[in-house]
Amino acid sequence: MGSDHDNGYGDLEKQMLVLHEHEEKHFMSSEIVRDVILGVSDGLTVPFALAAGLSGADVSSSIILIAGIAEVAAGAISMGLGGYLAAKSEEDHYKKELKREQDEIIAVPDIEAAEVAEILSQYGVEAHEYGPVVNALRRNPQAWLDFMMKFELGLDKPDPMRALQSAMTIAFSYVCGGLVPLLPYMLIPVATKAVLASVVVTIVALLIFGFAKGHFTGTQPFKSAFQTALIGAIASAAAYSIAKLFQSYH
Repeated sequence: MGSDHDNGYGDLEKQMLVLHEHEEKHFMSSEIVRDVILGVSDGLTVPFALAAGLSGADVSSSIILIAGIAEVAAGAISMGLGGYLAAKSEEDHYKKELKREQDEIIAVPDIEAAEVAEILSQYGVEAHEYGPVVNALRRNPQAWLDFMMKFELGLDKPDPMRALQSAMTIAFSYVCGGLVPLLPYMLIPVATKAVLASVVVTIVALLIFGFAKGHFTGTQPFKSAFQTALIGAIASAAAYSIAKLFQSYH
């Protein structure tokens, strides 16, 4: 009898461990996908529009290439730094809320216990059922603190490497995306011909990227592909037209 109980308890522990690992991997992968989407999306669109605009100003492929590479470098640094600061802000916010919640558990434990009861009651747990849970948490301050952070504030403990990982992922993704519209200018010396090749290559890349984005984010892939390509096309067409317009006045 005791052996069966122990085996059941052991199986439950294994299931909880597998569930925890699954949730952690899913959480991390979703953040990485978000960073890749952010980096590639801007990387494809901004240098594409810049190259199209400069092509409209009738400058050489070499000038467009130099300006484009400079923009990709600056954009990657800027986007990466933005990702780093955003992740650090989330980490700082978590630490601030953690300290506040910790102080409240010490200063006003009865109020915090009442909040635990209220949270559990929202999930349909009856008073006679959540009473032992509240008491168990009061005996374990660290578990109590973790419970309040997750279920009262909806905050998960951030990975300490998240900020650096986010910065590197966004920057690398931006560079990868930014080199696509510039590739034709590396191979074709005549800007008027290179811009046509750049448009074709980048629109195809935007369609593929948009489809993949839709697949990973759970939205309609074909609709996502069309919207992503349309945004890139509008941005480049606007830049090209503005450059042509200003050139006609000089």
